[in-house]
Amino acid sequence: MNEYIVSARKYRPVSFDSVVGQAALTTTLKNAVKSGKLAHAYLFCGPRGVGKTTCARIFAKAINCMSPTAEGEACNECESCKAFNEQRSFNIFELDAASNNSVEHIKTLMEQTRIPPQVGRYKVFIIDEVHMLSTAAFNAFLKTLEEPPAHVIFILATTEKHKILPTILSRCQIYDFERMTVANTVSHLKMVAQKEGISVEEEALEVIAEKADGGMRDALSIFDQAASFCQGNITYKKVIEDLNVLDSDNYFKIVDLSIENKVPEVMVLLNDVINKGFDGGQLINGLARHVRNVLMAKDPQTLPLLETSEQQREKYKAQAQKADTRFLYQALRLMNDCDVNYRQSSNKRLLVELTLIEIAQLTQPDEGIGSGRRPRRLKCLFQNIVRQQRQEKAAEQVVAAVAVADKTPETVGEEKVAQAKPEEHTNYNPVSRPVLKQGVNVGFSWNKVREMSKRKKIQIVPGMLAPNDPNSKQPTVDMEFKQEELEFQWMSMCNRMPQKYSAIATRMKNMNPEIKDFPNIVVTVDNQVILEQMQQIQKSIVNTLKLYLGNQSIIFNIVLAEQGEPIRVLSRREQFEEMGKENPAVEKLREIMDLELA
Repeated sequence: MNEYIVSARKYRPVSFDSVVGQAALTTTLKNAVKSGKLAHAYLFCGPRGVGKTTCARIFAKAINCMSPTAEGEACNECESCKAFNEQRSFNIFELDAASNNSVEHIKTLMEQTRIPPQVGRYKVFIIDEVHMLSTAAFNAFLKTLEEPPAHVIFILATTEKHKILPTILSRCQIYDFERMTVANTVSHLKMVAQKEGISVEEEALEVIAEKADGGMRDALSIFDQAASFCQGNITYKKVIEDLNVLDSDNYFKIVDLSIENKVPEVMVLLNDVINKGFDGGQLINGLARHVRNVLMAKDPQTLPLLETSEQQREKYKAQAQKADTRFLYQALRLMNDCDVNYRQSSNKRLLVELTLIEIAQLTQPDEGIGSGRRPRRLKCLFQNIVRQQRQEKAAEQVVAAVAVADKTPETVGEEKVAQAKPEEHTNYNPVSRPVLKQGVNVGFSWNKVREMSKRKKIQIVPGMLAPNDPNSKQPTVDMEFKQEELEFQWMSMCNRMPQKYSAIATRMKNMNPEIKDFPNIVVTVDNQVILEQMQQIQKSIVNTLKLYLGNQSIIFNIVLAEQGEPIRVLSRREQFEEMGKENPAVEKLREIMDLELA
């Protein structure tokens, strides 16, 4: 049985032409070999697995070749090339700076630079992961790097160029290696599969290339893993199962369902994805990449930015025709917010579900007509069910109103107050009892409430369902009301206000509405902020008072209190002294008991 060699080593390039995805760099290096214009130091930098060390070895071999080809490649026939291929060359040294990063290692390397080459023209020192050298080692290396012997060439390789001292960078020719594109990776994997006798699907190779994230070495390692799992027949389904990658069809389905506002179907699809063992954050990240690709597919100029196959590109173009640009922008923003908050969220699944619900409702028409900027809110998931429930409830209210209309006004008034059931007004929360309010009267008793209701004699007619109901019929006669009745209805209105107005309702309970030149009502507020908040709901307040006080001529005004001189806040000792002046007995008690203020 032959010894198994992984594809990353078995198919490692041995010439410039076999290097994948770095055509510009390899052409420059070949021209340097042909012309003989070689620098004394080179720096190869770029992501992992893109060919930095491989190009350094090929370049070192071509430099020492005794008879290079016309294209600048090594001949592979001279003694120097054979020694390099058999790994017995004394002219090429490799140093791993990750494990040899001290000053002593660099000094030992500098000692070897003094010895000229026995075969060939140059001694080449390849220092891999050079950014791992310590600052002292860099400084020890600096002088030799600046003025090396004529027979020495340094080739430095690193993945983190920013960690290298600027004095080192200024003495090197810098070559930046690019990430592997999906197309280049797929093409190289096809070649490897053909040589290995493995049948592959192009979609499967695309998944491997995307998983490798621009690294050819990673792509070959994943390819070997998939080949072992698939037993010589690499298919798309087997690859996504082996690599635990979410099928891209799920992303297409989520976007299609979101455009059609099918929230329940999106939730079912999310549940299926999570049950298969995928993380919610993984779904959001993948969906964000998918939506980005759809956005790129809307414009022919950005279409080349998609690193996918031609078949996938057509699918993106088809979905881009259905998706609105604004929808894609807002979806990307929502998913970005979800990704930022995902790690610190205690209920990650709920965060993902809310994000998908909002995405699925971006194209849904807004409910109602409003002006100004509205806060973003989740629309109802089941519009038809809720609408039907509202219609049934409205019908019940109409029947109840008709039944009440058959009774006498006095009976109606007593039942309305005694039972305290505000279901007739759908815009308000239930109130169990009136809230006491300090003022001229200590409070309202139930007997007093009944007397007020009898005196009012408000006749409720069918259709009087809510103050804001455009179809409601208002009383035809303007009734008189007193200050205590106004205060009672004001407090009741504050208690019925919706939950979102709880803050302003609490402030309104402490206000004293006054009758100024009947039926004008004036309320004085303390500051400009409360004034602006009440002005926003002023119309609703007027409509409510008109209905419950039975007077359509009411005029409601909000005025800002005049600011007087600031009142000085007394200390505890000053307060005690004031008490002693007003009541001498307090001071006398202190003297008798020999008390001191703490």
